[in-house]
Amino acid sequence: MGSRTRKKIDSNPSIIPVERIEKTIFLIRGEKVIIDSDLAALYGVETRRLNEQVTRNRERFPDDFMFQLTRQELNGLMSHFAISNVGRGGRRKCPYAFTEHGAIMAASVLNTPRAAEMSIFVVRAFVRLRNFLATHKELAEKLAELEHKLASHDEQIVAIFEAIRQLMTPPDRPRKKIGFEVKERAGRYGKEGRRK
Repeated sequence: MGSRTRKKIDSNPSIIPVERIEKTIFLIRGEKVIIDSDLAALYGVETRRLNEQVTRNRERFPDDFMFQLTRQELNGLMSHFAISNVGRGGRRKCPYAFTEHGAIMAASVLNTPRAAEMSIFVVRAFVRLRNFLATHKELAEKLAELEHKLASHDEQIVAIFEAIRQLMTPPDRPRKKIGFEVKERAGRYGKEGRRK
């Protein structure tokens, strides 16, 4: 397959799996978000164009839809997820982070067929991630409950073993000596047992 065909397939939104979109979703400030450059790539526009449209329609993006990362948050992302460095041709401004609702709003302000189509996949990725986290939370709660039960059972099992050990250990009684006991007699042979 030639590189042109591969590029065409990569740009086809129906080929992009939800799992790939999930990998672009980060947890920042307790919110599941997608960074502007990743969202722009999914919607088939330049990051600059996405941010221009967001700036022009700022009233449509309240803080729970979008926020700008701090330099510290950006540094954390760069060290963990290989986001380009400012000194190496990377971005000079801190990126914007879009929540699920912000990603949908970004598709509406871009108003392109690709953005409209991809916003469905983005929402599915957020929903799937939310369901996974909910299941994970339920599993964590069940494990904690089981651990608590086992801890109380452990205490009871330890008490049972201690009781068995006490039953297996015989009480301390004075032991009788085994063998012959030679008693010293004072008599005609004297103390040493020799004739005098």
